Amino acid sequence: MNEDKTGLVTILDPVGKPRTAKLVLTTDTLSVLREEIVSTDSNGNDQMLSQIREVCLCRDETGGFGLSLKGGADCGLPVFISKMPPNLPASNSGKLLIGDAILKINDVVCEKMEHDAVIETLKSAGQTVYLTVRYFKPAALFLKRESQSSSSSPGSSQSPSLPDLERQWVVCVTIPLLFAYLSRFIPGTDKLRTNAFEVVGVNSASTGVVLCEDSRSLADWIRAITNNISALLSHMIKMSNRLLIPEDKVVHMTWTQERVSPMRHFQAWKPKFLCLKGAEICLFDVPPMQTRDWVRCDTVFKVYECMFKVLKDVELLDDRQHCCTIHCGTGEKFYLSAESRSDLLQLEKAWYKTNHTSITSMKSKTFGCTWRGMLSGLTLDLESGFSLYDNTTKSYMWTYKFSQLKGSSDDNRSKLRLHFHSAENPNNVETREIQCSGLHTLLFSIHAFLSAKLASVDPLFLGSH
Repeated sequence: MNEDKTGLVTILDPVGKPRTAKLVLTTDTLSVLREEIVSTDSNGNDQMLSQIREVCLCRDETGGFGLSLKGGADCGLPVFISKMPPNLPASNSGKLLIGDAILKINDVVCEKMEHDAVIETLKSAGQTVYLTVRYFKPAALFLKRESQSSSSSPGSSQSPSLPDLERQWVVCVTIPLLFAYLSRFIPGTDKLRTNAFEVVGVNSASTGVVLCEDSRSLADWIRAITNNISALLSHMIKMSNRLLIPEDKVVHMTWTQERVSPMRHFQAWKPKFLCLKGAEICLFDVPPMQTRDWVRCDTVFKVYECMFKVLKDVELLDDRQHCCTIHCGTGEKFYLSAESRSDLLQLEKAWYKTNHTSITSMKSKTFGCTWRGMLSGLTLDLESGFSLYDNTTKSYMWTYKFSQLKGSSDDNRSKLRLHFHSAENPNNVETREIQCSGLHTLLFSIHAFLSAKLASVDPLFLGSH
């Protein structure tokens, strides 16, 4: 169920400094808002123009920068540049404007400093100073008028007030939730943040690190955001499947994290978008948003030629929990992590559902092999089980039901021994040895057919995974 939610949180800026922010969650977006000073001037000049800028100034021979300042926290305002006499560093730079608010002097934040404190900070800033500024058009209009007024009437005692300014919540970033993902981990690592998370959009836009005041608040935000993301993905799958034949329908989409070799990559984990579609598993670096994206996917395997395994705690390679492996018959192996236990179990259930659907549709598959030195074909059939066809005699040499399989053993290269209970005497075990160049593909396919057969006999099997 979709949820709208609003609340105050703390967000770490790019240099790690905490700032109060407001999160606004809607059905399809998550927005981060920060308090900014805006004008409520009746003339309608209520928009702050330009972006934050950094300007470098060097003191002149008299030790000054050529700036006059007004405002400050003691006035309830930012500190503005009110005058810049000609032929001095500030005016000569060509990069400062009357009406610029000084946000930082070097690395010192000035937004909440009183007027005199800003002056002292500027005086002690050194020979070279870096000013971080932002232009306020309403303040600029007033300061220019005041400057003109004071120059024409030097003795005037009237001092018009600065334009009315107030703090308002302004949107800093809005993230579309379709194809977005939420993570509590520090990117590229197995280190879990404390009471914090980050949401990353498909366009790589990020909320930054969101700090919650306690674990309950964290759980509420994670539940609400992930539910909305899941609802959007489910709707996307439903709409896409209307255009697809049953054998090609999308079963599941989800973000995972793939563990990669730290010897070849700077980070040990990287995001992977996993899709189960038709009989295939597809892994993307970027989610497929157009039809051609499916065609261009480089990492595609048949589900029934792979082995999916949920890992136990003792099998984990680092501190990331909720992990699984996907072994492919062609030799590739993927070690993946889900964000939560629920996500991992949903993926496992979707895997077995995809496998059952594909095997039911395919019904049988034959593998080239040799038996007793003769070219043969081993057929796996969902209804009849195992059967070996001799290419020389054009006849079936043996047939067994899936229920007769007792076990198997192999040399991890090409030789496979299948052990069956005899049809005449179940206590007797008959061993059939074959050689197959695609040994692991055959083994994984046998496992896929057995799983599909079990699901056909016991429909609760799919629901239990």
